[in-house]
Amino acid sequence: MLHDAMVALFAIAAGFTASGIVANIYRLVASKPQSKSGQAAYVAVMVVAGPTVLVANASKSWRKKDCSQVAFWIAAAISSYWSFALGLMILAVAIKL
Repeated sequence: MLHDAMVALFAIAAGFTASGIVANIYRLVASKPQSKSGQAAYVAVMVVAGPTVLVANASKSWRKKDCSQVAFWIAAAISSYWSFALGLMILAVAIKL
């Protein structure tokens, strides 16, 4: 049981880390997408970078008092689950290697 919980926490951490790395690299390299291919690349990047972007937007709104505490924690829970799914994919790839 403890082993499963540790693997789950590791998967969440791995997913959120990968999300942050991809989000920050995209922010450094790319500008606003103008073309269809740019928009497609943006969507592809946001599949991985989504948890970091979601938490960043939710925390910014919470600090400005534009959203409730419940809305912030729902966004955090969705981000955690999304990070868990990304982390499981990362772990599956790491195990295959």
